[in-house]
Amino acid sequence: MAGPTTAERGAKRPPRRPRPEPGPPSGAPARGRLRPGRRGVLVALAAVALTAGLGWLLHGSSWLRVERVEATGTRVLTPAQVVEAARVPLGEPVVSLDTDAIGERVRERLPRVGSVEVSRDWPRGVTLEVTERQPVLLLVQGKRFVEVDREGVRFATAHRPVKGVPRLELAAERSPGLRRFPLSRLTEEAVRVRGELPGKVADELRTLVVRSYDDMVLELTGGRTVVWGSPEEGEAKARALTALLKAAPRARHFDVSAPTTPAVSGS
Repeated sequence: MAGPTTAERGAKRPPRRPRPEPGPPSGAPARGRLRPGRRGVLVALAAVALTAGLGWLLHGSSWLRVERVEATGTRVLTPAQVVEAARVPLGEPVVSLDTDAIGERVRERLPRVGSVEVSRDWPRGVTLEVTERQPVLLLVQGKRFVEVDREGVRFATAHRPVKGVPRLELAAERSPGLRRFPLSRLTEEAVRVRGELPGKVADELRTLVVRSYDDMVLELTGGRTVVWGSPEEGEAKARALTALLKAAPRARHFDVSAPTTPAVSGS
């Protein structure tokens, strides 16, 4: 029996598969891609370059150096006085300024300044925002008047009284209690009494006389006086005085040193 013809054998052969093109060896990176190690090196170099450029811009460039200093918030002082006291180094890099030292210089040279906020005003400026102390009492010293703020700080001396600010007379030089309550403490206590007065009484206060810790007297408008006693129980004394002023509006003398048993006279 004859076998299959040549044509029949060729028809039964399976088609040849195309040979794959040779690729890169195993583990080799594809064309156009960086190895992970090289990529990390380039990123690190870029970061170093960026940091160096930023450092030069902030510290070495002439574009970010102090050229302008401004002061705001002044009332009695002038902006020029604040700028002079601050002594901000012109031409220095803005980023490296010691703002704490600048603020300290302002407070040391200008006692009237209660607080100061130093801020960088990019790209070439510095702003000094000050808050001045406000007097609540004027301590009488001969012909001079020492301004005292709400914290009991003596911060300025004037030859004329400040309008609308009551006077403080410390008449305790011979008081036996000075060892325990020195004049600085009595000043603080007087400020405390001033702050606890009812609004109307505070507006009518002209002089606060302090003879000792336990002997304080308020002199009001119209020749009226109030024996306050010590600075203790201030709120209770304020309530008692308010009641007396309403009950006896024409009275001249009030005593609230013992707030539970207040007294009035001279009506």
